Amino acid sequence: MAGAPNLHQRIREEIEARILSGEWPPGTRIPVEHELVAQYGCSRMTVSKALSALVASGLILRRRRAGSVVAAPTQPRAVLEIPDFAQEAARAGVSYRFEILHRAVERLGPAGARRIALPADHEMLSVATVHIYDSVPVAHERRLINLAAVPAVLNEAFDRIPPGSWLLDRVPWSGAEHAIRAINADAEQARRLAIAPGAACLLVERRTWQAGNFITEARTLYPGDRQYLVGRFSPPEGHHDPRSR
Repeated sequence: MAGAPNLHQRIREEIEARILSGEWPPGTRIPVEHELVAQYGCSRMTVSKALSALVASGLILRRRRAGSVVAAPTQPRAVLEIPDFAQEAARAGVSYRFEILHRAVERLGPAGARRIALPADHEMLSVATVHIYDSVPVAHERRLINLAAVPAVLNEAFDRIPPGSWLLDRVPWSGAEHAIRAINADAEQARRLAIAPGAACLLVERRTWQAGNFITEARTLYPGDRQYLVGRFSPPEGHHDPRSR
């Protein structure tokens, strides 16, 4: 069987691509071993090796009698955690809703391409959202989603769940980057957030990747008096500073 030593890797990569793209969301049944054996014309051992690798990476679960299914994403713990807006509102005992202000497929311009290290003219889904607690706008979010990495997002209307929550529920990420800076709201931002033009705001830029593939960038603007962020961290392993005693 030509190429058999690498066939398990091909099987793994093709299943992995369907999971990471959102084509197979959590709970989707993976074809059983004999189906994959027939599909790829290989031995059961080759298929088992591919599935075991996917289990080890946390992408699928093997269940007795039910077979293998796509696992729900387990998110890595970031030093700075950005709370889910709906969950945060529930904890605070306030109502939550969101409004989609803009949704369109757009091509990256030169500045965006440099910022996220993708080619200019690369197709992205651009979504603008305002998040509202009770009747108060608490954040204005502009998000870019890489359509090459998450093509299933094109079919999502975001009528019941905002883009960030949709991604967290369906697409695991392995790396993230945060940048935080203070800015003054321009006229458009002030209108969306119901604040005065020039008011102090906090801009949080977050980019996430999965296995080196860019997934999304969110640029979230908070009125300065409506948000605070906390980061928790520890010194490097083995580091002991006498000043901390």
